[in-house]
Amino acid sequence: MLARAARCRCAGAGVKPLLRVAKLVKYFPVRRGILGRRSGAVRAVDGIDFEVGEGETLALVGESGCGKSTTGRLILRLIEPTSGAIDFEGRDLLALDPTELRARRRALQIIFQDPYTSLNPRMTVRQMLGEPLALHRLALGRHRERIAELLKLVGLAP
Repeated sequence: MLARAARCRCAGAGVKPLLRVAKLVKYFPVRRGILGRRSGAVRAVDGIDFEVGEGETLALVGESGCGKSTTGRLILRLIEPTSGAIDFEGRDLLALDPTELRARRRALQIIFQDPYTSLNPRMTVRQMLGEPLALHRLALGRHRERIAELLKLVGLAP
């Protein structure tokens, strides 16, 4: 995925990076047989390091199955890492409780490579549009109104 560790331009200036990922690892267990005994592990992400400074953008590029999406999910803590460190704005994301994590996620965004897999088929369009509104604490009374506005913008009936 990365040929070398990405260093933010701020590294030489003595400024802390906005996002720092160090020795990030995610192994998924492989289970076999009727009893589902663990027989090994898939090394999805195996010790990557990078930093991103304020105003910088990082793109993870690589072949299918090399760990790009898994890395993004690890940073957002949609899945938990096997080991490693993830710091955002100087805070250890792995040490945050669910409430603090939810607040931090508002400042992070991932654009997955395949938009069709980014949508949850178990959620309605209303639920998907309402999720970020709730995350950004839009008043509950405004949810339906804002969802209707968004649907009209793309030519759909509420």
